[in-house]
Amino acid sequence: MKALEEKYLEGLSELFPSIAAASTEIINLQAIVNLPKGTEHFLTDIHGEYEAFAHVLKNGSGSVKRKVDDVFANTMSSRDKQTLATLIYYPREKMERIREEEQNMDDWYKIMLYRLIEVAKRSASKYTRSKVRKALPKDFAYVIEELITEKSGMTDKESYYNSIISTIIQIGRAEEFIVALCELIQRLVVDHLHIVGDIYDRGPGPHLIMDKLMEYHSVDIQWGNHDILWMGAAAGQKCCIANVIRICARYGNLDILEDGYGINLLPLATFAWKQYAKDPCECFLLKGQDNCKPQEMELNMKMHKAISVIQFKVEGQAAELYPEFGFQRRNFLDKINYEEGTITIGGKIYQLLDDYFPTIDPKNPYQLSAEEEEIMNRLVKAFQSCEKLQRHMRFLLNKGSLYKIYNSNLLYHGCVPLNDDGSLRKVKIYGKSYQGRTLYDVMESYVRKGFFAVDPDEKKKGRDLMWYIWQGANSPLFGKDKMATFERYFLAEKELWKEKKNAYYLLLEDENVMNGILDEFGLDREISHIINGHTPVHVNQGENPLKAHGRLIVIDGGFCKAYQKTTGIAGYTLIFNSHGMRLKSHQPFSGMEAALEENMDIDSESQQVVTFPKRVMVADTDTGERLKEQIADLEDLLTAYREGWIAAKAER
Repeated sequence: MKALEEKYLEGLSELFPSIAAASTEIINLQAIVNLPKGTEHFLTDIHGEYEAFAHVLKNGSGSVKRKVDDVFANTMSSRDKQTLATLIYYPREKMERIREEEQNMDDWYKIMLYRLIEVAKRSASKYTRSKVRKALPKDFAYVIEELITEKSGMTDKESYYNSIISTIIQIGRAEEFIVALCELIQRLVVDHLHIVGDIYDRGPGPHLIMDKLMEYHSVDIQWGNHDILWMGAAAGQKCCIANVIRICARYGNLDILEDGYGINLLPLATFAWKQYAKDPCECFLLKGQDNCKPQEMELNMKMHKAISVIQFKVEGQAAELYPEFGFQRRNFLDKINYEEGTITIGGKIYQLLDDYFPTIDPKNPYQLSAEEEEIMNRLVKAFQSCEKLQRHMRFLLNKGSLYKIYNSNLLYHGCVPLNDDGSLRKVKIYGKSYQGRTLYDVMESYVRKGFFAVDPDEKKKGRDLMWYIWQGANSPLFGKDKMATFERYFLAEKELWKEKKNAYYLLLEDENVMNGILDEFGLDREISHIINGHTPVHVNQGENPLKAHGRLIVIDGGFCKAYQKTTGIAGYTLIFNSHGMRLKSHQPFSGMEAALEENMDIDSESQQVVTFPKRVMVADTDTGERLKEQIADLEDLLTAYREGWIAAKAER
């Protein structure tokens, strides 16, 4: 036996010290690989819409309702099945309302407990007992396992179950037990969750979504450009900080920063109120905030303008520092005629919609005023020292990446930068050229350096590259020639607002190009798919989320309310289980109150994407490959025991 192999097996023998122990583990692992694969759910572009996101997690994108339908079929009315589903989604809140109406709660508890036990049995049926046991809530683990496990040899099973349920009700634990069963069902219907980017910006609850994800049992995240922006801000990159605050101000969500993360915006508010006291700031109206109080709206608009001007200044400074990023052409403050209120772009003169710039020195337009400098320095410290924000960003780093290969699928948020002919575009990063997978890899390494590098120069490069990834022309998370922020605020000519997309978006239907991308990432083009977010699918205009004969699946359907008028739906969930892949398109969520009072769910339509000729088992997955390697190692250990290469410990 080779020395290295022997050393490895000796280490393995510490975990499985006898023939019996190694044999038992082989049997257990072999049983697992022959089970159906767990259900994966894919969501993208959540954009702070916490309530809808939380509901989709609770209902498993319709999986819970389907389990209820499967179990009770024609034995329950549609109304009763919907009531049961709502109870599973919101057990505490639903029971609070039931208590106000129900005359005999003990009978209600008994009925619901039996129903929930049956749904839990069905939900647990494709998992090993060991896996289900790990998912059980600690306080009720033994009792739930007893109730959902069939006992074929028991002569009076019904009496046994009745006695357990009666005792639960008698000792006043029925409601907590119901909550435990509901949460178990929610957990079992989704084995693994993929978030394909953009948790942050636009909606009001990204911090709540992050809290939810940190509690979730199994999740990975592919960073979106908005996530990278917040990561850069948390790392202290000034351009990213200014962009984060500007977007929060634009959508009336400054309370995310103030209340959600405890970042003090009072210095900015005071500065904005003073500098723009007589300025109506009409170009800086808020989006989707019609119910905002007039004085609050006025202050937010002034803050919106103040941070936008600061953003253009700090971005102008950074553009000079990194000419290879190509942002110098996006510097506009030095092209303004401050006396006439005009700007020269491409040799043409345009009238500005807003020409009041009290903090800009025309001779040195990118220099921050003393007050602006103080505000930015305080904001950098606030972002870097915010414990909750840093905790959320560490989670994004631990669970996230720019792309992921999982069970033969390629997941990424934006695009693979391409040339017009479909070939991989070369992109320069700090003096070296990269393309395709290597471009993703080097960019991800710099993102991590922005947080963890010991060398201060490398750390700064990492932080500044996050700003480039946010809006760079060749960034795989952006994919446009520019982000026309300045033009949209200050210029009426809409032709200047146009943002030209990377060739990738023009080649989405080209199967050869998509297969080439799969080849680049080492995937089998016959069975693999690209799962993509970032660009909303306009369903109301007849656009299909399946591209290139189904090789590419775009799953951004407008989860964010700001996009729903243009998409016609309220988001997609892609579901990948042992039978195939299907796409669920969701309608807008009416809210938790409507769900509780009227048992209203999110209406969803299902579209089958792939049907497998035979059921996919754990053996066919990435997890299965790892388990088969473990089985092979354990079989080698058994051989070593039996042939005397390694001494087995005595059986007990």
